[in-house]
Amino acid sequence: MRLLPAVLLTCLAAIARAESPPLPPPPAPAATAWILVDQASGAVLASREAEARVEPASLTKLMTAYAVFHALRDGKLKLDTEVPISERAWRAEGSRTFLDVGTRVPVEVLVQGMIVQSGNDATIALAEAVGGTEETFAALMNQYAERLGMRASHFQNSTGLPGPDHRMTVADIARLTRAIIREFPDYYRWYSQREFTWNRIRQPNRNGLLARDPSVDGVKTGMTEAAGYCLVSSAQRDGMRLVAVVMGTSSMKAREDASLALLNYGFSFFETRRLRAAGEEVAVQRIYKARGGRAPVGVAEDLWVTLPRGQADRATFAVELAPKVFAPLSPSDRTGILRVAVDGQVVAEAPLSPLAEVPRGNVFRRIWDTILAWFA
Repeated sequence: MRLLPAVLLTCLAAIARAESPPLPPPPAPAATAWILVDQASGAVLASREAEARVEPASLTKLMTAYAVFHALRDGKLKLDTEVPISERAWRAEGSRTFLDVGTRVPVEVLVQGMIVQSGNDATIALAEAVGGTEETFAALMNQYAERLGMRASHFQNSTGLPGPDHRMTVADIARLTRAIIREFPDYYRWYSQREFTWNRIRQPNRNGLLARDPSVDGVKTGMTEAAGYCLVSSAQRDGMRLVAVVMGTSSMKAREDASLALLNYGFSFFETRRLRAAGEEVAVQRIYKARGGRAPVGVAEDLWVTLPRGQADRATFAVELAPKVFAPLSPSDRTGILRVAVDGQVVAEAPLSPLAEVPRGNVFRRIWDTILAWFA
């Protein structure tokens, strides 16, 4: 369950009491925009210009990959599907996988060419395989962006080449990255691949953090003259995963240094806890007209919170149940809310719902509960 970033940011100073380790301010990278987010809770631990619309360069390929991964999962493509290389893909500007026009290349090769080498030719070939044309595929990218809540982002192509209305925000990039890691863990492995060879040409992964820090396992680099040097990175330490997005730095080293500084800050001063598991009983609720008159309720998704170190142990819970709820009910029906507070400050909340279908009781139960409900 997503931790409310605005609540977290406003409460950090209030909940950092003397009995907890001090919480210093986050690093301030020399970058156009940046953000640090916890993967499990969605908590924003630090940011600058998080909602500013900027040129994403090859970070665009994260959305291209997301759409391709959906096509693979839905059976529209298979990893061994051979894709014809069009002249448009072959003529692609910028980074290349060095595909030959008129040949047929397996999807798995194209995906690695797009992710590891950031090959624009491989990217366009995949876009054409899924959408027929790159223009149609870009429309699909925008539909997926809308589903994910990336309301400030818009795509005009699959590669990230500059366009007048081709923009993303670091907040949206982090949201998309979290979705890839969460929804496609089997495919995410390609983002840690250190090199890839095709046509007897070996090319390394441009993400230098893969070599600098063993906890880093992705994600994507980008660079154009207008966008500057950009990097999305993700690392996992002691079961906690963070995502950092840095845009508009001056060099490859600058984007790596900035990203690593943000990741180190998050791991050093924050911790993420699962406070309630999906399907775990939180309360037993009175359900009018239901068989037995009561039903257990809980959270539909794991409830995660990210807090400054030492704060999670002081978390308290408050359950607010709807006063009049009537059967029949399903697990998709919201019947209450669970709030998590630290030192009196609400830091997270999650809807409560029945853990199973709640059918109606017999006619006598329904009549009796109708009468009771009048006076409740």
